[in-house]
Amino acid sequence: MSEITVTINGKECKAKEGEYILNIARRNGIFIPALCYLNGCSPTLACRICLVEADGKRVYSCNTKAKDGMVIITDNEEISKERRSIMEVYDVNHPLTCGVCDQSGECELQNYNSYIGVDEQHFAIKDTARPVKKWGLMHYDSSLCIVCERCVTVCKDMIGDSALKTVPRGGDKLAKEWKESMPKDAYAMWNKLQKSIIGTASGDTLDCTNCGECIAVCPVGALVSSDFQYKSNAWELKKIPAACSHCSAACFLNYEVKHTSIDNPEKKIYRVTNEWTYQALCGAGRFGFDFQNTNAKKDTEKFEEAVEFISKKADTIRFSSFITNEEALILQKIKEKFNLKLVNDDAYQFKSFLQNYSKTSGTTLYSGSLSKIKKSNFVVSVGSAIKTDNPAVRFSFNNALKMNKGAGLYFHPVADPVVEGFSKNLVNINHKPGVEESIMYLLLDLFADKEKLPKSVSEYLHSLRYKTTRTVEEIIKEKVTEKVIKKVIDEESGETKEIEEEVTKMVPKKISKEIEVELSKLADTVSLADDFNEKLEKLLAKKDTFTLILGPDLYAHPRAKNIAALAGLIQRYTDFDVVLIPSQTNTLGVSLICDLDENAGKSVIGYNAPGDFTLSALGDGDLDMPALNQQEGTFTNIDKRVVPINVALEFKGYCLNDIASSLGIKKEYTIDYTKELPTQKGYKAIAFDDLENYFDNAGNEHRGYQIENIPIEPSDEVEEVEEIESFDGIVVYRCEPVLQFSAFTGKCPQLKTHGGLFVSAEFLQKHNLNDGDAVDVEINEHKRVRTMIKLDNKIKGQVAYLPTFDKMIDAQKIFGKGYRYAKVLVKGISHE
Repeated sequence: MSEITVTINGKECKAKEGEYILNIARRNGIFIPALCYLNGCSPTLACRICLVEADGKRVYSCNTKAKDGMVIITDNEEISKERRSIMEVYDVNHPLTCGVCDQSGECELQNYNSYIGVDEQHFAIKDTARPVKKWGLMHYDSSLCIVCERCVTVCKDMIGDSALKTVPRGGDKLAKEWKESMPKDAYAMWNKLQKSIIGTASGDTLDCTNCGECIAVCPVGALVSSDFQYKSNAWELKKIPAACSHCSAACFLNYEVKHTSIDNPEKKIYRVTNEWTYQALCGAGRFGFDFQNTNAKKDTEKFEEAVEFISKKADTIRFSSFITNEEALILQKIKEKFNLKLVNDDAYQFKSFLQNYSKTSGTTLYSGSLSKIKKSNFVVSVGSAIKTDNPAVRFSFNNALKMNKGAGLYFHPVADPVVEGFSKNLVNINHKPGVEESIMYLLLDLFADKEKLPKSVSEYLHSLRYKTTRTVEEIIKEKVTEKVIKKVIDEESGETKEIEEEVTKMVPKKISKEIEVELSKLADTVSLADDFNEKLEKLLAKKDTFTLILGPDLYAHPRAKNIAALAGLIQRYTDFDVVLIPSQTNTLGVSLICDLDENAGKSVIGYNAPGDFTLSALGDGDLDMPALNQQEGTFTNIDKRVVPINVALEFKGYCLNDIASSLGIKKEYTIDYTKELPTQKGYKAIAFDDLENYFDNAGNEHRGYQIENIPIEPSDEVEEVEEIESFDGIVVYRCEPVLQFSAFTGKCPQLKTHGGLFVSAEFLQKHNLNDGDAVDVEINEHKRVRTMIKLDNKIKGQVAYLPTFDKMIDAQKIFGKGYRYAKVLVKGISHE
């Protein structure tokens, strides 16, 4: 898009052609009131108070695109009168319950009434009964709703659930005299307000993935967290800026805390809020905030035992990636000092994949990001159940399809109706597990510049092609002559008579014919539909910005090394930017900071992982450690950005830095390690207290810093596809249900649920099982898990999944360190 110049209230502003006036104004610090518009979503024109004058005409700034030289005035007497009338309409029959409303103190209706100066009411109508709805984690009070439609818009355009819509309210019609006496926009808005209210797309229940973003964007108190309702006034809560610790997106959030009660001064997290204007948040981040290690104390005896175990007994530290960068660096320093092994299966697999990717891509890191996904108009996903692996990726994918008139391909063995609902321009390919290597070659075949591809790769792709005949149907026009009887009037007698005439016309005819087509064995392996190429050609029309998402299914794949190398070639020889989804919160940070070992020794100390002596933030080990909402430090997120977290709640026990200090690795505070993160891996020598942590008005992210993507000399060496053992019979997948990521989310009261073997309705029917049945999932007698069948209506097909968040179910018995899919037997157990 070309750059243009517009003038707003006398100020020259640079913009891109086609950009909305409202966004230009915000970026330049010019205030235009708006109640319904959301950045990154489609405008609804529900509130109409964003009206401005552009080149002498009244327009709505949220959906009017700027033109070069446009002169804009954001306020005048006529506009002020219209805005005041609109705000008065919003106040008609709005309950006077501000004193107990959860939004009071940060209510946009309050703010705009004050800003516009509404001090009397000129409009009135009989009120309508507006019931309260209890939607699980969310509470909806329709009497407080102003039908701005933000909740509907964010659910559709950002989240991808499309679970909310406007429904008839049943209010009285406006008297005719109002139309003549009121400003036209105020009347139109009032008329709409009388007719509609917010409802669900699935009847009385809210059928969604419970992200709670509708709560975040609600400008009034209509949508609130069921858990938070009537618990605190907004102004009593202290905001602690941090990053979500549940997945690798590490989205910005505020822990909002105050004392527990008058009698108990202990701090408590009451809710989580996010910067919804710029970044969405999933339900795990919003509702899963109370995973702190609450009952810890300084157990001197166990502390000294831990120090002695590391210094004299241990040969291995096994740990998870639910730690900060600073803790990862401390573990690396302990490894170096005591010559220990560092074992983290998750990060080891990701690190190996990233290194093999780098060998062929020519850069130490992948090029893509969440923002690049959002800006793309063609997105492909391979190897990730994006609904649960990383919700921020899912939101970005959906947003690209909705807002950019985008299209895409979603390759995954588990059929997902939520993803299928993103767009009619998204082709879902539910392939067999194990064929991901063929998919990567297929993408090279479809999208690479064949002239630039290494000769060996081009020749290999050509060798996989073959010619065959296919029967196709087409419509042709066929000339048909037929005799018809026509009535005419005899000119002499005046009588009607019938004559026979021949009539020739072209009629459509469906014919079948044999045609020769060139196909690829890769398409057969992936089970592409016969019309896939025709569909793809249509989807690619006018597409020019591409992103490829690769997920955790690939990192432990039997052919992970070659899949990674192929991903690097896709980065170099196609138009795709590549995004790798780190599988846990700080997997990327750990893989960059730590020298990891593949196998453990005989004497293991565990840090949030099994060991002979265990340090645990879950409160279930030998020595308590702080949870991530009790720490200062940083994560390295999916965007390759180092983002800070702060202490939300006090921790009264020891931390890893205390142990390191006793081992002779001395720093006063854990965050003193922030500026020592390895610069040779792209980190910067910036102290923790110097890290920024905000979004500006233009939506630019100022959170920490971006680590450097260092160029290296690339190789073109890849292997041919190698078949792996087929996945016939019953297949289970290592995956978490919606809102769960780990044992930390598993202990959160609002998210409390139990694990099980999650299956679709089709799976239940095929295997004659019922929701709640007890079963054994086994590979052999030594690899067996006893659990319960749980119906998941958000998946389809015959692949079941087994999660890891519930510590009562040892899913690792089935999967070990390997691929996320396994062939199993499922044996029913009779109820006695």
